[in-house]
Amino acid sequence: MAVKRFKPVTPGTRFRVGADNSDITTNVPEKTLVMSHKRSGGRNHDGKMTMRYLGGGHKQSYRLIDFKRDKFDIPAKVATIEYDPNRSARIALLHYVDGEKRYMIAPEGLTVGQVVVSGEKSAPEVGNSLPLKNIPLGSIIHNIELNPGQGGTIARSAGTYAQLSARDGKYAIIKLPSGETRMILLTCMATIGTVSNGDKANEVLGKAGRKRWLGRRPRVRGVAMNPVDHPMGGGEGRASGGHPRSRKGLLAKGFKTRDKKKSSDRYIIERRKK
Repeated sequence: MAVKRFKPVTPGTRFRVGADNSDITTNVPEKTLVMSHKRSGGRNHDGKMTMRYLGGGHKQSYRLIDFKRDKFDIPAKVATIEYDPNRSARIALLHYVDGEKRYMIAPEGLTVGQVVVSGEKSAPEVGNSLPLKNIPLGSIIHNIELNPGQGGTIARSAGTYAQLSARDGKYAIIKLPSGETRMILLTCMATIGTVSNGDKANEVLGKAGRKRWLGRRPRVRGVAMNPVDHPMGGGEGRASGGHPRSRKGLLAKGFKTRDKKKSSDRYIIERRKK
């Protein structure tokens, strides 16, 4: 996939950089794998706004994605590569030989007609899903489980990937997209390859209205508020606002919020880069 620039025929297209969508093969999703997706608009069950700057946006349907890849040793042919409004990556529709259909996160290089399979005996090829104990060292992987049978939770967004660095006892040592190196059980599943749509990071919306279509309302800076509304508000003229902090007074820009006694710390070999 690549990005394309637009002729500046309107102010909104002058700086817009969008996806050319050449990798998408259909715009009609599989009806049996689509369900309604109700938006909250940032309101709770009382109608009170509990999340600011959310609301509006185009109506979307949710695509049921198979993050577990638990149909073992059953080949599936890639029928389509599709756009998913709920995530940055592309999704692929799989037609299994037993007649079942499922969506998966599409890795870079996956093409229509290609056959993918998951299981311990699968070849370590793009789109195939294997336990970490069967994946060659140094492989690029994504959609990694944190607990066996949970389904992939790590490296699922566009262009992300992790690397299998080593194996130590019953653990695999994985270098994550954040730069963190951690141990994950060898029985956890992962998919070979890099997540598709890597050029997503190069897109430029071009106008505020496109942000509204995505369900995001304008975000107000803390320094632009009054002291009653934000710790960084008030002051004569354009005051800097003091040390960066949240609306609740919690320090930001480097203040660590992770629990120092978190049990999963023992699985982290190297912390993520600052």
